[in-house]
Amino acid sequence: MLWLLATIPVFITAYILMSRRKRRQLEAFGDKELVEQLMPNASRVRPAVKFSIVLLALTLLIIAAARPQFGQSEHKEKRQGIEAIVALDISNSMLAEDVAPNRLDRAKQMLSKLMDNMVNDKVGLVVFAGDAFVQLPITCDYVSAKMFLNTIKPDLIKTQGTAIGQALNTSIRCFGEQSDASRAIILITDGENHEDDAKAVAAKAKEAGIRVLVVGIGKPEGSPIPVPGTNRFIKDRQGNVVVSKLNEDMCREIAQAGGGIYVRCDNTNTATRAIQKELDKMATQEIETQIFTDYNEQFQSFALIALLLLVIEYFIFNRKNKSLSRLDIFGEEK
Repeated sequence: MLWLLATIPVFITAYILMSRRKRRQLEAFGDKELVEQLMPNASRVRPAVKFSIVLLALTLLIIAAARPQFGQSEHKEKRQGIEAIVALDISNSMLAEDVAPNRLDRAKQMLSKLMDNMVNDKVGLVVFAGDAFVQLPITCDYVSAKMFLNTIKPDLIKTQGTAIGQALNTSIRCFGEQSDASRAIILITDGENHEDDAKAVAAKAKEAGIRVLVVGIGKPEGSPIPVPGTNRFIKDRQGNVVVSKLNEDMCREIAQAGGGIYVRCDNTNTATRAIQKELDKMATQEIETQIFTDYNEQFQSFALIALLLLVIEYFIFNRKNKSLSRLDIFGEEK
């Protein structure tokens, strides 16, 4: 809306040009002193004052339409809840379609439902393949969490693989300072770990008071991995179609080492309910959360002043008022 302020110089230019044209027309009409005597009530100042008032009112209305806001405040609030980091596998194998529509999209659907049930909890998001990074720091802003969740694709990480141990390490670091709140890592993967010792890192998390809940996604018999945008499947160096299988043994071992549970995610809501049940059982402690309040709307002041100016402009006449001429507000009397 502030771009409308660019019209103000246009109005000023147009007014100046019109005033000059009117002056030339009066000069062409006859002698200047004689014309002024024929129009004793005509004013040269009042039209300019009325125009200036209207222009100022228009400027204020444009600013009001832009909804100026200021006065943000900040406070800390105690909430009852847990802290959870979601470690989501986004390797190419998560594109396998042994669960509908595919493993990754099914995992995102599950997480979205879990976030819908969160009220006072904190949640963070770590994505991993051959590498791991924080997609969303731990927060209680579930709207942002779901927004980031929807943008996740395998091409976010160029290094392919399944580094579960690195993902767990990154998740542990996300929690930051020690807290009295119960903490959990929700690991969602197909379990094809080829990079590191995930069980050792899960045990490390358990020692730090963090439970590792593992969701295995896919089927043990496996499924080929589609190449996005084509009707082909990923092949190995020998030209054979790669079949990605859910490694349930690995998932169970990680969950056991991390003091959590393992559940398999299929096309039902069984996994969602099982994880939600575990989160509900975790003891809830007070979490101190930094809250930023919304900015205060300030457009009312600008709109009120603009309205007042328009009322004043309405009561200013273009011609001199005999009743008020003694006040000489505009300095027109010589």
